Amino acid sequence: MDRTALADFLRRRREALRPEDLGLPPGARRRTRGLRREEVASLAVMSTDYYTRLEQRRGPQPSEHMLASLARALRLTDDERTYLYRIAGHNAPVSLSASPHVAPALLRVLDRLDDTPALVLTDLGETLVQNRMAAALFGDASGHTGLARSAIYRWFTDPAERLIYPEADRDRQSRAQVANLRAAHGLRGPRSRAGELVRALQKANEEFAELWDRHEVAQRFEDHKTLIHPELGAIELDCQALFTEDQSQTLLVLTAPPRTEGHEKLQLLAVLGLDRFAEAER
Repeated sequence: MDRTALADFLRRRREALRPEDLGLPPGARRRTRGLRREEVASLAVMSTDYYTRLEQRRGPQPSEHMLASLARALRLTDDERTYLYRIAGHNAPVSLSASPHVAPALLRVLDRLDDTPALVLTDLGETLVQNRMAAALFGDASGHTGLARSAIYRWFTDPAERLIYPEADRDRQSRAQVANLRAAHGLRGPRSRAGELVRALQKANEEFAELWDRHEVAQRFEDHKTLIHPELGAIELDCQALFTEDQSQTLLVLTAPPRTEGHEKLQLLAVLGLDRFAEAER
């Protein structure tokens, strides 16, 4: 670990950013260039003290998880992310599709979306980052670990995962989940994390095993969805997907036309926020 290089790099990248680059309000006049330390710490989901010690060359070696959070918060390119890992004494993830690093281009779009649900997914259905509206609609995905980080895995192993879709639409959704995983498996290969998911699900769920044997392949999302919110009921939404060039990540944006019931329910959702999930945990 090169503490001096790490501290200087973090400071330079922080100073190069502006609040508006991340969809944050400019706020009052600033005495320092770029973002404040506490702003970076908040974006990286770490304490301000921890981040400050890194910039002051006296912090402990960051874990790979912490580095991934810093790379996302500082909007690092792939080359910058690799450099960050190396000066921190870690090997950078081999490929973008196998790492939690969010494509900067998708993040720039997500940063500007605060009034409608939006999230970035891997080709395995893992939520890398979501805005507050997506968390209010789908729940906070940050708590999932292991294979359960994949929405595809949860769909076939956790019955509660299906409640967000109308019962009549669940069979189609099952086929779409398997077809998406088939596309990722073909790209990554049987020894990849996609292969691990397939093997686990073949043992865990008969429906998955049957659908997998159909060899249906697709990497797309329906243009129109009906999702079920426990308090607001059915919400009809249009779904748009923006893929990275290598198809490994997708920015999913859900909207509703103005003056529709779906639009009104999204406005109510913004008010409700995560209250229902907090109540469910109590």
